Amino acid sequence: MTRPLLELRELRVHFPVYAGLVRRRLLGTVRAVDGVSLDVAPGETVGLVGESGCGESTLARAVVRLVPCTGGTVGFEGREISALREPAFRAIRPRLQLIFQDPYASLNPRMTVFDALAEPLRVHGLADGRDVLRRVSDLMELVGLAPRFMRKYPHEFSGGQRQRIAIARALALEPKLVIADEPVSALDVSVQAQILNLIARLREQMGLTLLFIAHDLSVVHYLSHRIAVMYLGRLVELGPAGEVFHRPRHPYTRALISAIPVPDPVREKTRQRVALHDEPASPLNPPSGCPFHPRCPWAQPRCAETVPPLESCGDGHQAACIRLDQM
Repeated sequence: MTRPLLELRELRVHFPVYAGLVRRRLLGTVRAVDGVSLDVAPGETVGLVGESGCGESTLARAVVRLVPCTGGTVGFEGREISALREPAFRAIRPRLQLIFQDPYASLNPRMTVFDALAEPLRVHGLADGRDVLRRVSDLMELVGLAPRFMRKYPHEFSGGQRQRIAIARALALEPKLVIADEPVSALDVSVQAQILNLIARLREQMGLTLLFIAHDLSVVHYLSHRIAVMYLGRLVELGPAGEVFHRPRHPYTRALISAIPVPDPVREKTRQRVALHDEPASPLNPPSGCPFHPRCPWAQPRCAETVPPLESCGDGHQAACIRLDQM
């Protein structure tokens, strides 16, 4: 079997919370990511989905070392990178790129598009002189923008165009793995479709490996080979996209799918949704046992006592629920 390009093993990212300005005291720890193990094979697209605050974006930032890991390991191309010193990691960084959620915030407003795309090429010594102009022009055309716009600033573009520029910058160094952190959530629905189709085309054209993060399971299902569902920093379901979308085994996944709007007024009016209790628990004070049990419609007393591990449901499908045989 081909070795995974990205290997996460019991990855944890915790943030201490303090009170007081002079005498600081520790109030608790936010468990943003709490023991996630996940593999991404070369050429594969894995969709990571969950509500806001479930830890998907923190996991993405931990992989590219924008936030430090509290525990566990991050393996890339067969090498552990979570403990590397910065000079050693700098050689790996071009092969590991991140597309941010907000294209305007991720682009320097004082840099033209040319400067934003040329900077990584110059820093990593991939182009100089007139070759930079050619490479930037190629990147603009790759994402569907005319090269004549390269001397403009980010505020002169629409949201969809800015996200195309952000994608071009992520691809400038020809990475092996691209992590897309909710790249369409800040865009209009029609523009979302354009960006998704662009990402799908670039994936096939360049042979990219993707970790695609989103809140919308229908979007993730469209683009992904496998889907991983996160809740309160933990994986609760993992499997082939079709299996997870059409035959979900975890109650939380069922609730997410039931919340997807159906473009048919008759079906939308008559279909049954999975009603959840209360609001999501705080990662500062997570519940005991299964993290989802306070909101689960099928919870039992023992759900508050045991943290269920991911167990196989067959065909590469896994779910973390003690009532797995009944779901």
